[in-house]
Amino acid sequence: MKNTIMICCSLFFFGMATSSLKAQTQLEKNKYAVLSKNIQQLPAILQTATALENEDGELFGEFQVIFCGKTLQNIPQNQEFIALLKTAKKQGVKIFACGISLTKFNLSKKDVPPGLPITENGILHAFQLQKQGFLTLSI
Repeated sequence: MKNTIMICCSLFFFGMATSSLKAQTQLEKNKYAVLSKNIQQLPAILQTATALENEDGELFGEFQVIFCGKTLQNIPQNQEFIALLKTAKKQGVKIFACGISLTKFNLSKKDVPPGLPITENGILHAFQLQKQGFLTLSI
């Protein structure tokens, strides 16, 4: 009887240790988001995304950028910005334009370069990302 209890207890604790080990090996990936009011910051943001990806290795998850405010007036026909959007896409960096800002500055969806998705509310988008565990920065 003592041996049966000892064996059952040993199996129980072994099972607990194994499940704990599985949880430790499935580490959560690092996710980043930047809320910016200046499209001129995009080159530095992309450099930062590359540095974090190199630093994090397999733990690098996702990187998003949300542009809000008056700076969106500078995106229509801005060839430098359009080229940087292509670079961001190659890096896997997701970039968004704030729909509220577009409306405020009388810009329409056709003023936005192809490949630049619009999020209805950039600030809300940033808060939702925080809820999902993203590290966020507002610049």
